[in-house]
Amino acid sequence: MLDKEPVWALGAMSGTSLDGVDAAMLRTDGERIFEFGGSGYRPYTDAERAVLRAALGRWQGAGLEPALAVVQAAHAETLSRFPGAEIVGFHGQTLAHEPAGRGTHQLGDGGALARALGVPVVWDFRTADVRLGGQGAPLAPFFHFACAKWIGARDPVAFLNLGGVGNLTWVDPARSGPEEEGALLAFDTGPANAPINDLMMQRRGLDCDRDGALAATGQVVDGALELFLEEAYFLKMPPKSLDRDDFSVMLDLVRELGDADAAATMTAMSAAAVMRGMEHCPTPPARLLVTGAGGTIR
Repeated sequence: MLDKEPVWALGAMSGTSLDGVDAAMLRTDGERIFEFGGSGYRPYTDAERAVLRAALGRWQGAGLEPALAVVQAAHAETLSRFPGAEIVGFHGQTLAHEPAGRGTHQLGDGGALARALGVPVVWDFRTADVRLGGQGAPLAPFFHFACAKWIGARDPVAFLNLGGVGNLTWVDPARSGPEEEGALLAFDTGPANAPINDLMMQRRGLDCDRDGALAATGQVVDGALELFLEEAYFLKMPPKSLDRDDFSVMLDLVRELGDADAAATMTAMSAAAVMRGMEHCPTPPARLLVTGAGGTIR
């Protein structure tokens, strides 16, 4: 399909922050962006989020039917709002991620979604990438390269996404294509919203620290922050990636702190992880473009 004329592609994302389903359209030939279309967001309800949270960390096996039903229904509802889509990209819901071990688990059914929408669906990108030796994020860096070209960037630019986990793509737009040596560097910086959301659920029964309001009233405890930055992951060279719960140590480091100080310290940890990640960039980017979801880090 993409060997001929540009098509309207509709992509969906349900991240590990468990906030909801994001969707967006663009017209592309698979390499270049010709035009951006509409976008939308469908938040999970508290009940849906509880079902998905209970499934986190699970690999293939029985008992995932309720979570699968949530993922399928939320995506079908969201994606049906975009008439004119010629192809759909469906990430699924990441439940577990261990690229150097058991692989990765994306919950979803692309075939069922295709039947529901009446549109071809490409899905489960992460599994195929990990099987080929990748870290499980094969599309985002290529999209970021196309975005750098779209905005007319001439100098290196970086794209930072703060979802459940933080990830960074460094792009040299002077290169002719994303596959060229030195064109891209992409990796997970460290934890972002997911552990802070878990803190809020444990302490206050809330899905997130909305707009960082609680963290803004607290004080960062330097000792806990310094211990966090001693984690070996920050010294590991890219490419590298994380599971949502790889940094559960964050909750242990703030266990004795009050709610506000714990939220402030964990927010500082996520920001410091980005700082450490920036040190891996081949050259300092001229621009850093930040996006994300989850309700905490703004």
